[in-house]
Amino acid sequence: MKNHKSPAPEFETPMMRAYMAHRPALVDYASKVVGNREQAEDIVQEAWLTLSRRGAENDVREPLGYLRTTVRNLAIDALRQRVRESRLMGGDLESAARTAVDGQANPEKTAFVRRDLACVMGVLRSLPERQRVAIEMYRFADYKLREIADHLGISVSLAHVLIADGLAACTTRCGIGRGNFS
Repeated sequence: MKNHKSPAPEFETPMMRAYMAHRPALVDYASKVVGNREQAEDIVQEAWLTLSRRGAENDVREPLGYLRTTVRNLAIDALRQRVRESRLMGGDLESAARTAVDGQANPEKTAFVRRDLACVMGVLRSLPERQRVAIEMYRFADYKLREIADHLGISVSLAHVLIADGLAACTTRCGIGRGNFS
């Protein structure tokens, strides 16, 4: 009887061993960059998914260094995205919505916030359904780009473009960038 060796399971690759052995440290590293452990967990997982999809596992001499570099790049990208969105939205849309509902701000600010919120909701209704759903999932339900992409059957980069373009439309049409939500 011949001894047939089956291909090594995925968890036996050097990249997977490095990932499993150093995952907590990678999460700590990403967390220091983005300031949020939950987002850091997502970044580390996204790094693994990205690398495993590329088939880069067999071409890498230093798996841990490659993973750290990928995690760092994704964490910096996430941080840049957060800064961009903050600039686009002029502040936190959720806190503006709470202010409009609870009425704790002065009446003038409440009126401005309600007007801006109504404008944003009008812009969202005017967007194509896929783009509107992507923005609502991201901004109102805290879904990650990967989850949105999977739900809509699109790439993560397209999900990002849909959201960024939609938020830019809100900024342009509603003048939110002028600080109305700060």
